[in-house]
Amino acid sequence: MAYDVHIIGGGMAGSEAAWQLARRGVKVRLSEMRGGGDMTPAHQGAGLAELVCSNSFRSDDHEKNAVGLLHHEMRQFDSLIMGAAAVAQVPAGSALAVDREVFSAEVERRLAALPTLEVVRERIDTLPAAGLTIVATGPLTAANLAQSIGSATGADSLAFFDAIAPIVYRDSIDMDVCWMASRWDKGETKDYINCPMTREQYRAFHQGLLDGEKTEFREWEASTPYFEGCMPIEVMAARGEDTLRFGPMKPVGLDNPHDATPEFPKGRWPYAVVQLRQDNKLGTLWNMVGFQTKLKHAEQVRLFRTIPGLENAEFARLGGLHRNTFLNSPVLLDRQLRLKSAPHIRFAGQITGCEGYVESAAIGLLAGLMTGTELCGSTWEAPPRTTALGALLSHITGDAEAETYQPMNINFGLFPPPHPGTKKKQRKEAYTSRAKQDLAAWRAALNNGQMPAHA
Repeated sequence: MAYDVHIIGGGMAGSEAAWQLARRGVKVRLSEMRGGGDMTPAHQGAGLAELVCSNSFRSDDHEKNAVGLLHHEMRQFDSLIMGAAAVAQVPAGSALAVDREVFSAEVERRLAALPTLEVVRERIDTLPAAGLTIVATGPLTAANLAQSIGSATGADSLAFFDAIAPIVYRDSIDMDVCWMASRWDKGETKDYINCPMTREQYRAFHQGLLDGEKTEFREWEASTPYFEGCMPIEVMAARGEDTLRFGPMKPVGLDNPHDATPEFPKGRWPYAVVQLRQDNKLGTLWNMVGFQTKLKHAEQVRLFRTIPGLENAEFARLGGLHRNTFLNSPVLLDRQLRLKSAPHIRFAGQITGCEGYVESAAIGLLAGLMTGTELCGSTWEAPPRTTALGALLSHITGDAEAETYQPMNINFGLFPPPHPGTKKKQRKEAYTSRAKQDLAAWRAALNNGQMPAHA
């Protein structure tokens, strides 16, 4: 099929960009190397938009949370990723978590139904010399293409490690020791499994994290830093004995019903808690929240089975790490995500330096809208910086300091401050209400002729 736009990479950003274009009748070729004989160190299969780290899209609260607001804004554009997440959703309290396999299958099903989209399983080794292109190859860009990108940008890409958390089979968890409760006992639902630890058990576990045999770095990886939002648990442990107790193993509010007494009928707080979150719709798989790790696999099995309730745990997947590469986008890309040295090429997703599933998909959504606007000969107007989409785009394409540019999740720190008179308790609602109003006006302008009509 002849095509108008070539999208390289079938992850979150590439799939979303393809959806936004093809559903408007634009002819798209989507190239994905997995399924064509190639694989990455982190992916398990060939499914489009495969989730390789957590199965959570984080908070879905669009009234007080920046990522929840981003969810809301993407839904206003009939986001593929948000639509598939709704189909694949599993219980996770106020968070939006999904069954990985159902989610990927739904993405593929929806894309396959678009008559102007062709998915081709092929590896692309060089940047196209001509033609509208969106590169959305993510943090695991194949070596040849990464080299081609490096040649085009004239600068070395930055890199860090993302670590992957283990997944446990639900029926191997001892519920006579563990119990169900919401995260830190917030909310009415009880969506998390809690494994309690005494002071002595926690200290032994902490020491085990420090002493456990770790994955060795290759020479070229030695200076690669970690992204704070996906820090391996043993790296956090090395920062101090109590770091984990104030982080992913925080016990506050989690009364252990197994320890209930007449004096404490709800039970007492344990010294520390390991929490697990449902990972699939069947409820058979649960991931260890915050337990990204670079421990060797045998060491993980040995150490994690010392956690009360997980003595007989069976693991569907053990933790690991993958290398993440991204562009110095404030220097290399213009305000429309185009490579300044080759403006027929746009970049989208994590390779631009955003972090997170939702953020990656959001930049793919914007890249699709930008490209569609260009095809129909209209002038692109960026989303207001007061919106989540606009704040994230502005950070990537110029607001961030190029010298210290690092991957960033969406957060209210990227937004212009609300009205100076806004009270502290009302600031989050002020951010979100302003964003919704401004997004509605911007979306109306797009629908008034700047974008081609839906197919």
